[in-house]
Amino acid sequence: MTFARTLLAAAFGATLIASFHAQAGEAEIRKNLAAQIPQFAKIDEISKSPVAGLYEVRINGTEIFYTDEQGNYLLQGSLIDVKARKDLTAARIEKLSEVAFDKLPVQDAFKIVRGNGKRKLAVFEDPNCGYCKQFERDLKNVDNVTIYLFLYPVLGPDSTVKARNIWCSKDKAKAWNDWMASEVRPDTAAASCDVTALQRNIDFGRKYNITGTPTLIFTNGTRTPGAIPAAQVEKQLAAAAS
Repeated sequence: MTFARTLLAAAFGATLIASFHAQAGEAEIRKNLAAQIPQFAKIDEISKSPVAGLYEVRINGTEIFYTDEQGNYLLQGSLIDVKARKDLTAARIEKLSEVAFDKLPVQDAFKIVRGNGKRKLAVFEDPNCGYCKQFERDLKNVDNVTIYLFLYPVLGPDSTVKARNIWCSKDKAKAWNDWMASEVRPDTAAASCDVTALQRNIDFGRKYNITGTPTLIFTNGTRTPGAIPAAQVEKQLAAAAS
């Protein structure tokens, strides 16, 4: 019994020592990086990487760097698991960028309902995005879905003007579809309303690293950038439902 207690005490002591060293190492990394590189004055998280002696340093939400135990050296780029043939950095960023669907600010989007609307999908799009227009043409082949369309005017001032006119239209979904399918401009006479939702969409996109349009978000939190075909949308809707 005494021997067992001794082993337990030794294990507990080792855990405390390891925790102390980890905290001391993190503090040293923070101190050294901040002293040399101003952008590292605010670090979101420091954690051990799968490589011994290499730490992951995360800033600005999803920017990943790697450093040694003292923060004297800094690496930027992909950490590759050559045995598994996997980009660990890309996988980490993808995980960090996941958005809980029920946390989306849907009040800043408008709905497009097709068929019974049972399945759900959120899309961030710029009205001047050529890939978005291609995507919209193909998306018409997806039925029984409710699409939450977030206007995301990031391609320039004219995108902001068009997004404002669409958002202020009496029928937002019709104005959007008319423009994307046939380039019928929304009625500018009606373009006077509260458009703060557009800026909130941009702020949300920056926070969650939405860097291109279209960007799709599914109900299981996965996201896909780019104008994917309807068949892939169907596949991911099915995966999200399961």
